[in-house]
Amino acid sequence: MKVRCLLLSTCVSLCLLQGCSQKAEEESIPAAEKEAAEVSKKAPEEVMKPLDLSAFERKPVQWGEQVDGVKTRMKTDEKKMALTFDACGGAHGSGYDEELLSFLRAEQVPATLFLNERWIQANKALFLELAADPLFQIENHGTEHAPLSVAGGEAWGIEATASPQAVYDEIMSNHQTVKALTGKEMTMFRSGTAYYDEVAVQLAEELGYQVVNFDVLGDAGATFSSEQVKQALISAKEGAIALLHMNQPQSGTAEGVKQAVPVLREQGYEFVLLGNETLE
Repeated sequence: MKVRCLLLSTCVSLCLLQGCSQKAEEESIPAAEKEAAEVSKKAPEEVMKPLDLSAFERKPVQWGEQVDGVKTRMKTDEKKMALTFDACGGAHGSGYDEELLSFLRAEQVPATLFLNERWIQANKALFLELAADPLFQIENHGTEHAPLSVAGGEAWGIEATASPQAVYDEIMSNHQTVKALTGKEMTMFRSGTAYYDEVAVQLAEELGYQVVNFDVLGDAGATFSSEQVKQALISAKEGAIALLHMNQPQSGTAEGVKQAVPVLREQGYEFVLLGNETLE
């Protein structure tokens, strides 16, 4: 992680030098660095700024799924619904629900995919295929799938991050992995277990992220039956964000989604990507 931080610092320094003497830099930097500089010039607003992590070394007072700053729905009165699918990675979470994704593609149902770095590393070719498909929006589900805290703790038996630096690493390691593979900047984050403290959420916001949870528990960690998934989804209200999983093909998620989508469409619902909506 020290190497990643050093690389980030180098990129920031390079961008600052561009502002001072672009011509001199272009004449002196090696070819590889010059190529990186050209990428930075194309999107200067996306360049990461130095962040003083000491500002977040304070005791949080909130802990859970709905703390200050966490977005749980879309701001709309229209019949819109966002299906979001987590891929958690790890020894028991790096699978791929082919039936689910094939259905979404066949029915042209857009979905926002929150992908963990471990899942990406285990499914790199598939990840690149999904990232290139405009039907899907790729967002950040963390590096180690940890609950997000500046002070430690646990949720559902999983140990949380325990310092501002650990929060930074949990978000930005996966961020840099996805950027290196696709050239794209993710701007939405959901932690492992969807638990946070409010200070960690503020840190994520300083990194340019919206922290996004849900208001429809779609499959309860891929433990619901297909009927339970269907009932959870068709009970949604306008602006709902549904949380489901795409990494457990043995679950009832795919069948439940397949049953719910036509019902929701008959009710007049439109499925949308989170990136096109205002969240609250």
